[in-house]
Amino acid sequence: MKRSPSTPNVSEPGYRVFRGDELEFAAPSGGDQTRGILRLSDALGKMRANVWRLPPGARGRRHRELVQEELFVVLSGTATLRLGEPGERVELPQGSIAVVEPQTALQLVNDGDEDVVVLIVGAPPVQGEAEYLPD
Repeated sequence: MKRSPSTPNVSEPGYRVFRGDELEFAAPSGGDQTRGILRLSDALGKMRANVWRLPPGARGRRHRELVQEELFVVLSGTATLRLGEPGERVELPQGSIAVVEPQTALQLVNDGDEDVVVLIVGAPPVQGEAEYLPD
């Protein structure tokens, strides 16, 4: 992690910059492999965050976070969230924000004709506390 200014001082806050023109998306660890993920969580301590790129027709894994609340920020395109049971379809055009409480079934989908890019932030920063649901 980089620090500002360059003189090491433990009491100063650190920072890390992710430049839009330098982003490299990786393959996700599971689910629809046409999606891309930019993992931000390694730079964070009190929350988790990732940027997801979904090409047309791509779908995230349908799941229910048991502990985390999640914040979805649509950076480009129009994303669709399927929320609750049986799955209310909520369209989120670019610039939209959705907050999803723990225990709510959800799935991120790209039903459109162009790529969708979404920043997803979750807190607290727990992993492995999700229930994966049938699609």
